[in-house]
Amino acid sequence: MFGTVFNIFRIRDLRNKVLFTVGLLVIYRVGFHIPVPCFDQAAIAAIAKSRGGADTPLGRAAEYMQMFTGGTLQQSSLFGLGIMPYITASIILMLLGEIVPALKKLRQEGQTGHKKIQEYTRYLTVLICVIQALMFMKLLGGRGLMYPGMYGRAVLMGVVGMTAGTVFLMWLGEQIDEYGIGNGISLIIMAGIIARMPWAITTLWEKVDLTVGASAAGAIGLDKLLFLGASFIFVVAGAILITQGQRRIPIQQAKQMRGRRVYGGQRHYIPLRVNHGGVMPIIFASSFMMFPPVIISQLAQRFPASGILASLDETFRMEGYTYNVLYVVLIFLFAYFWVTVQFQPKEMAKNLRDAGSFIPGLRPGRRTADYLESVMTRITYYGASFLAIIAVVPTLVATLLDIDWRVATFLGGTGLLIVVSVSLDLVQKIEANLLMRSYDGFSEAGRIKGAYS
Repeated sequence: MFGTVFNIFRIRDLRNKVLFTVGLLVIYRVGFHIPVPCFDQAAIAAIAKSRGGADTPLGRAAEYMQMFTGGTLQQSSLFGLGIMPYITASIILMLLGEIVPALKKLRQEGQTGHKKIQEYTRYLTVLICVIQALMFMKLLGGRGLMYPGMYGRAVLMGVVGMTAGTVFLMWLGEQIDEYGIGNGISLIIMAGIIARMPWAITTLWEKVDLTVGASAAGAIGLDKLLFLGASFIFVVAGAILITQGQRRIPIQQAKQMRGRRVYGGQRHYIPLRVNHGGVMPIIFASSFMMFPPVIISQLAQRFPASGILASLDETFRMEGYTYNVLYVVLIFLFAYFWVTVQFQPKEMAKNLRDAGSFIPGLRPGRRTADYLESVMTRITYYGASFLAIIAVVPTLVATLLDIDWRVATFLGGTGLLIVVSVSLDLVQKIEANLLMRSYDGFSEAGRIKGAYS
């Protein structure tokens, strides 16, 4: 492994790409320490310290959003909205592309249509940023966190500054795509998640008590510590396995006679990913389930005499049985929904027929499309089951082991899947650059004969 890392820096082009990517990610992290003017940062930090870690529906919703932005509630940052408005705009246009004929036509125009959709995505990102920034400014202004007499200027500078920060992050991601290595937007999200890991490790270590027979409330003994370490390794290994898992459909290329030579006749395969939806089903399900507990909790506080609201508030707590069952059901629903949107068996069968290829034993056309759809339906069940397990693991660990739920989120959930999938994609792209220049890759299977050693 150390030899492979050394080889990365021996190749000038690859070295420049890696250093360029790291440099832009450093700029991304520095931006979170630049506050928006006109806000009392000390007061914001005090409120965040006293209430930010509260185990309430609102507190958990805030922590969930911070996981993607990489920031904290301890300051009003220029990058406070993170890259999520751009992700939201991309998802909205992706879904609209299936129902709006004009957008669907643009998607079929190749690179030209893709550039036009990217332009629409940027415009929608700015609109979403303005709306979210206004809501954030209203929240801070309602708590008196702006300096007296500067409300109007604070709102204006906050909206403009946070919108510009998100647009700048979007530009950073595009620069990484063009001049760096890896997917820029995904790397920015991963950097925000990893930036919280030192805090989680420190928080966990503060509660560790290795004394034999220790029974202090909330203390983490040696048995719990070993269990957490083993669980983390097991979940990461499972995430890698399901992310790389494929169902390979064999295809046969028809033979063609050109002059006196015969071309084709080779066998290939179509790789169908087991977890075709990636982390999107968990993101959709988490976003949907984030609102009912917050709304019910606020109504229960406003109307404390209502027994129904109090019962619903207890039922929809994030460690409750009903909440987690609904969470799992939504993950399955969104997994199949996302596969339906992204996977087009009829289009794939048409492309195979036009290329002169076919699946052995099946007629090209409708029979091939039905077969591909049935296979994807079956393997999506296993992918959704794994996503459901990963999503519920943090809640089970936090409840059974009495561990801070913010620390337990690093044992599963959306954040872990994002880190694993983005890391695998980055390693594969670096390895492809190494193998292209006859250097050893990270894995034994990826080595080519006669490579450098």
